[in-house]
Parts: sequence; C-alpha cells; structure tokens
Amino acid sequence: MKINVYSIEKKSVDEFSKIIVNQKKMIQKYAQINEIPLFNKKISSAQNRDAIIAKESYSEVFTPYLKGVNIALHPAGKEMDSFEFSENFDINTSLNFFIAGAYGFEESFLSKVDKVISFSQLTFSHKIAKVILFEQIYRALTIKHKHPYHK
Repeated sequence: MKINVYSIEKKSVDEFSKIIVNQKKMIQKYAQINEIPLFNKKISSAQNRDAIIAKESYSEVFTPYLKGVNIALHPAGKEMDSFEFSENFDINTSLNFFIAGAYGFEESFLSKVDKVISFSQLTFSHKIAKVILFEQIYRALTIKHKHPYHK
C-alpha cells in the first residue's frame, strides 16, 4: 500500500518534523508513506490577497494528485473512531490525504475527494493536524495487522 500526505506548507525542520519522522519509520513497517509539502509563489501571493483566491490556489496545486482514494481533512468532515478510520486502509491502491492551508478547502475541491473527515471540530494548525494524521495512520495499520499498539 502507498500512502501520500499532501499539505499546503513550506518545508521546514522543527519539533513537529521530528515526531513525523519517527511516525514514518513505524508506518513503513506496514506501508510506503510519502509526505509531500506543497507551496509555491502563487500560493504565497494568494494567501496575502484573499481567502477565496488562496483556496483556489490550494485546489490548483492539489488537483493533479487526485488519483487512487482521496481523503481531505476538514473540521466539518465526518468524525470517526480509530477502528472506523482503519477501514480506509482496506484498499489496493494509493491512499491520499490532503491538508489545506490557512484558508481551508474550496467546496469544489471537497466534492472531488472520496471522503472528508475530521479529527475534531476544532481547527488545528497544519503541523498539528499532520502529527495527528501520522499517528492515526500508524494506529490504523496496527489495527489492520493485529498489533497491540492500538489498545
């Protein structure tokens, strides 16, 4: 299984990066995982101008990656427990997760993905959302492989 995590963010190394590196090592026991931060001049400019334009720039950069099964993380998405989340891994194709930038997703982009899920109705920074996502991916894979971590 191949898992891709796409996020609107500048590449950086900080305390969150260290946690994600550790999570990626554990995930790789069960699946191939790729972390793909996306950011360009158009996004930078759009975020300084207007929320609508920023959301459009996120959709533009995300759309080419809509292959396989696609899941967007959004506060208004469906909440689920870890066992229900693990059902997303019952596939034989790539599984793609999308984390938007500061202004969230366009509704038109959300209509193109297979699922919209939420870890909480709270809004998290993309770095915290990524840490939660990577931990839940690992937890889901341990559930699928009957490893005791999830207990």
